[in-house]
Amino acid sequence: MANVTRSRPLSPHLQVYKPIPTMVMSIVHRVTGAALYFGTVLVAWWLIAAATGEAYFDWVSWFFGTWIGRLVLFGYTWALMHHMLGGLRHFMWDMGRGYEKHFSTRLALLTPVVSVALTVLIWIVGTLAR
Repeated sequence: MANVTRSRPLSPHLQVYKPIPTMVMSIVHRVTGAALYFGTVLVAWWLIAAATGEAYFDWVSWFFGTWIGRLVLFGYTWALMHHMLGGLRHFMWDMGRGYEKHFSTRLALLTPVVSVALTVLIWIVGTLAR
């Protein structure tokens, strides 16, 4: 039995595969999911600052108002939108729809475009609401 397992080929590594849009979007979906963990810590920090006192809340709000803070919040918004769209795509697949190659590829190519558009729209609405 030991000789049989030694002669089996090893599984190919990711570098063997040609990246296709659905594969890339699957990887980005996992990365944005991990980024959302970090962003949730920022949301908790903001809530804790609000509960702690006015001076600390003002400092945290100042930090989020700096260019680096806004860049992080913009990235968090994009990660949230991209992950949401990927989740909706997976939900559609769970329902047994959208498995056709051309449709799933088109959907994978549209996901980053729509996620960026939604992110910009959210930030425009948020800026105008001030």
